[in-house]
Amino acid sequence: MISRSKGRSATAAIAYRVAERIEDRRTGLVFDYAKRGGVDHTEILAPDHAPDWASDRSELWNRVEEAETRKNSQVAREVRVALPAELTHAQRIELVRAFAQEQFVDRGMVADIALHAPGRDGDDRNHHAHILLTTREIDPEGFATKNRDWNKVELLEDWREAWSQGANLALERAGIEERIDHRTLEAQRDEALELAAEARERGDEAEELRETVRAVALDRKPLPQLSAGAWQLKERGIEVAAVQVWREIKAQAVEVARVAQELAERARSWLERAAERLVLERGLAHAGGRSGHASGRQDLAAQMRTAWEAHQGQSDGISGRGHAPEPASSLAERMRDAAQGIDREALAERAAELQRERLTEDRQRVEEAERLQEQERLRELEQEARHRDRGMDHGL
Repeated sequence: MISRSKGRSATAAIAYRVAERIEDRRTGLVFDYAKRGGVDHTEILAPDHAPDWASDRSELWNRVEEAETRKNSQVAREVRVALPAELTHAQRIELVRAFAQEQFVDRGMVADIALHAPGRDGDDRNHHAHILLTTREIDPEGFATKNRDWNKVELLEDWREAWSQGANLALERAGIEERIDHRTLEAQRDEALELAAEARERGDEAEELRETVRAVALDRKPLPQLSAGAWQLKERGIEVAAVQVWREIKAQAVEVARVAQELAERARSWLERAAERLVLERGLAHAGGRSGHASGRQDLAAQMRTAWEAHQGQSDGISGRGHAPEPASSLAERMRDAAQGIDREALAERAAELQRERLTEDRQRVEEAERLQEQERLRELEQEARHRDRGMDHGL
């Protein structure tokens, strides 16, 4: 929520997000972010019955401010979404536009959209969008009453699910296999462990490996939410305690992803070796015909898939010519051990310790900055005094 009780305004919020100059008529303040880069696309979506001025950004958000009379009014709502980097720029625009129209505008809100490119530093896949929304109903005459139903937690959950469905549909249309999930990391991890257990019970080693790898990748803490002020400090390269903790947890997530990737590669290697051994045992290695023949390669691939499917359900390992038997459950057990070895409580304690350290550093940095400012102020006063003295001498 963009709220006056936190010293914020809708005019300032939108000016920063769309990188424009907006003057607030209510306060007389001017918010000029026209030189700010990184904004890929902006547009306003309004209900069909909205007045024409709803498409004028400055007029729209000034009228939002003027419609609120309380000093603690919630003047706007912001929804932030992470955009799939695998999509094209045009596909990302269409995804956000369709989502905003269906979930917000069709409900009676005005949506002001800004797509942002990844920052110069950090993850170059970090395409994202800011959607600033009005909190009041709008009719042909202007803003009317506030709709309290828009504040319900259930609606927020519906929006999260709708976003995941829309993003996954866009990925599917683009021929991309990756999918997103709106559920918490904990819920996704529990599901993966449950599916791995079910696969183990029915002897499906391949599925057990895949789901265990997924559980390892999900065994991490979510990134903490940064306040608007902390995020702006981060963008300017100023390291405060909250930003340091955010970076620490993000680094932990990267490390967990690296471990999961290594485990996934080991799983693929194990499955490939298992299939090769079974092919050799059953005399399928020469079933593909002459080397380089396309149909022969396809036949061999199909027979290898059949061989692996026949292997599923065996639990006593596979041994081929010149290979010692390898227990079928060994890799899954190692991966489960790896998942259990990630001490989430220790990570949380480390994050808290870092926060305490950064707060101390912040206080010291502020004190040092204040000391330097005071020294600079004294120097300026001394220079002014000398100038006055010289002027008096010249007059005499």
